[in-house]
Formats: sequence, C-alpha cells, structure tokens
Amino acid sequence: MAARALPLIAGAALASLTLGPVAVVLLRAGGLGALAPGDLAALRFTLVQAAISAAVSVALAVPVARALMRQRFPGRAALVALMGAPFILPVIVAVMGLIAVFGRNGLVNGLLGVLGLPLVDVYGVHGVVLAHVFFNLPLAVRMLLNGWQAVPGERLRLAASLGLSRGAMWRVIDAPVVLRVAPGAFVVIFVICLTSFAVALTLGGGPRATTVELAIYQAMRFDFDLGRASVLALVQLALGLVAGLAALKIARGEGFGVGRDRIVPRSDGRGWVRGVDYAWIVAAALFLLVPLGTVLTRGAPGLLLLGPDTFRAAGHSIAVALASTVLCMAWAMALANRRGELLALAAIAVSPLVLGTGLFLMLRPFVNPFSMALPVTALVNALMGLPFALRIIVPQAEAVESGFGRLRASLGMTGFAWWWLVWLPRLRRPLGFASGLVAALAMGDLGVIALFADPDRATLPLQVYRLMGSYQMEAAAGAALLLLGLSLGAFVMLDRGGRLADA
Repeated sequence: MAARALPLIAGAALASLTLGPVAVVLLRAGGLGALAPGDLAALRFTLVQAAISAAVSVALAVPVARALMRQRFPGRAALVALMGAPFILPVIVAVMGLIAVFGRNGLVNGLLGVLGLPLVDVYGVHGVVLAHVFFNLPLAVRMLLNGWQAVPGERLRLAASLGLSRGAMWRVIDAPVVLRVAPGAFVVIFVICLTSFAVALTLGGGPRATTVELAIYQAMRFDFDLGRASVLALVQLALGLVAGLAALKIARGEGFGVGRDRIVPRSDGRGWVRGVDYAWIVAAALFLLVPLGTVLTRGAPGLLLLGPDTFRAAGHSIAVALASTVLCMAWAMALANRRGELLALAAIAVSPLVLGTGLFLMLRPFVNPFSMALPVTALVNALMGLPFALRIIVPQAEAVESGFGRLRASLGMTGFAWWWLVWLPRLRRPLGFASGLVAALAMGDLGVIALFADPDRATLPLQVYRLMGSYQMEAAAGAALLLLGLSLGAFVMLDRGGRLADA
C-alpha cells in the first residue's frame, strides 16, 4: 500500500513546488497582466529557435550515437564522458569558449579569412541555435546511446547469425530505438531552449532575438511587472506541457524486452561504414571539445589566483550538488513512468526567475530568505534536473516492467524486493548517468542562488560572476576551470559504473 502511495505523494509534492511559487507571484501581482507589443515577437522567436535547436541536436545525435555504439576503440569511454562536458558547463563559460572559436576573432573566422571566405557571425538566431546545439547535442547522444545499449545482446547475436544487411539492421534494431527515444529527447531539449536566458542574452544580438525568458527578466528587473511576468511564465509552462503530450503521442514501441546484460559487438560496423562512423565521431568531438580546450588554456593560469572565498564557495557547490542529486533521484525513482515524466516537464518549463521569486515571497513571512539560500537552491536544482533524470530512466524502467512484471506478480514480490533485486540492478547504467548529470548541472547552476545569496553563502558559479564583475578576469577564468573540473568529476564518478560496462 505504501509503495502505491509513494508516486502519488511524490507527484503531489512536485506539483505543489512547481505551481505554488507561480500562484504566489500571481497573488502578489494582483492578477494577470497584459502582454507588451514585443512579447508576441519574443514568443515567435522562442518557438522557432527552440524547434530548430532541438531538431538539429537530435538529428546530429543519431549518427554520432550510432557510430559510438557500433565502434570500439581505446579511450572510447573517456571520449564519451568528455563529449558530455559541454552540457554540464556553466553557460557563460561555454559561451566564452564558443566566442573564442566561432567569434569574429575566433579560430574559425581566422581560418576563413586566410582562405578568403566569408566570415561567420556568431550573434543572432544562428548564434543562439549554435550555442543550444553545442549544449544539447551531448545530451541527445547519451540518451540515444542509452537506448541502443538497452537492446539485449541476444537480439544482436540473432541478427548477426541471420546475416541481416545494414538496411535490415536499421529497420529491425536502429529505427525502433530512434522512434522510441528521439521524441522524448526532442521535447526535453525543446523545453530547455524555451527557457533560454543566458544564451539569448549574450548571443541574441538585439530585440529581434529575445526569448520569453528574457522578456520575463525584463518585466521583473526593469518594470517590476509581476502580472506580465506571470502571464509569460504560464505561456511558457503551457508550451512545455503541450510538447510533452505530443512526444508521448508520437513515441512508439515497447522496447526489445530484456536479456542477460551481455555486450555483443555490432556486425554492421565494418568495412567502409567504419570510416563513416569515425568521421562522425571526430567531427562531433572537434565541435564539442575545441571550445572546451580554450576554456582550459585560458583558465589554467588563474588557478594560482584563487582565494579562500572561492574555495569556500566550491564547498557550498559540492554540498548543494549532493543534496540536489539525492532528492532528485528519490523523486525520479518514485515517478519513473510516462505520467511522472509529463508532470516533471512542468518543473523545467516554469521560468526559474518566477520560481525563485515565488519561493522568496513564500519564505519571507517565516524566515530570512537569505539564510535559506543553499537549501532552496538545492531544491530548485532537484526540480530542474528531474525531467532529465526521468527521460533517461523511464524507457529502461518500462522495459524492465514489461519483461519481469508477470514474474513479479507470480512470485508475490514486495516493493522493496522488486526494487533491490530486479529494478535497481537492471537500471544501474541509466541511474548512474542520470545522477551524474543532475549532480553536474546542480554544481554549475546560477539561478536562485543569485536572488538569495549573501557573500557568506555564495556557490562557485556565483563566485565566478562576482570575480568577473570586479574585473578579476584571470581569477574568474581559474574559478571557472575549477567549476568545470568539479562538475565533470561529479559526472564521471557517478556515471563510472555504466561507462566501465560499456568499455
């Protein structure tokens, strides 16, 4: 009985923490406000850039993930881990790396100038899309890679014994995986891009490239029009939920069942296909890792300039990341189904700015909100990470339920026995990847903490911004490199089990 009530309790808590702050902001504003003339243009731009960014990210991820699945080479596990670094990179740090590569004085324009070709402009809608693909391509690759890894080795061995052609392998193995995973990946990335703030602010290039989240920021920061901000936040929430419903409708297939967890090499990755696969891997690695390399080279000298405040902030970030991961994974295990995934989309579709403001207003009558900066930050990061965790976990959880559900019923297994003996061992790879992703995102997030924190409760991302604001650029680059190391380290440590299994 308690096991059945757990998803209901988790769902009710999620809905309250997601919609409650929005309701508080609405009450404080005295009702909904009117949209400004530029808000409709911001809505159109938001939808266009989010759709293009998500489509390009997923389309490019299919051949890259397929290549990584078919080919085995020394250092493959390390490359897969490093290719995930852009998604966990703090936005402003990643944007600096992209500008160093694609900016007017960057590496790409330097090469184009030598060849006499037109230069690339990184600002505007194409710059926003470029940055979003840079961030989200690794996420789409890992989600698809997890989908392919869930195919039982017995299916691949049978396909090899039957001598299936590459076209037949695509129809019976690869296409079902893509149809099952890609719609959810598209929706998660689409909703991420709906709430784009820092990317649009730095690379948008003007009013014509304003997103809904930027419009919310302008309404709250410059006009303090909470009514208008609430309307925009509700529009953003509605778009995210509609996208989630569409993905659940489009996604097809029940998976391939379960096997004995044996890794079987693919038989369709030989000959000329090997060269094509390696070309995709090299191109993706260059696109993702060269900007990362510029962050490393610029940040290394600044490590010597870091002071006690920076290391104290790093300790706060580690504590926040640990708390966020534990809470998020507990939520995810309780809501690991399609309905829970749709409910969790509301957490990421709600504007973080409105969410943070609502929490501030809720806490103010009872405690000093600034004293709750770190716990509130951990809570919001857990909420924001939940859609990613569920999108990674749910496909494999459904496959386990389909493969072992009847056995569970015939044996009369209790909820704990099912979770400990079947569910947890079978889902170790997606659970490790999801927890690593949540920890890394929480480590690098700069959201609610910027509204609540005082100097004694800063996290490392906030410390980076403060160093930049005081024009200590070398120290800021060093702190950013430290932040990257901690984020990537948390991701690799928690994802280690799955990576070792795939090596």
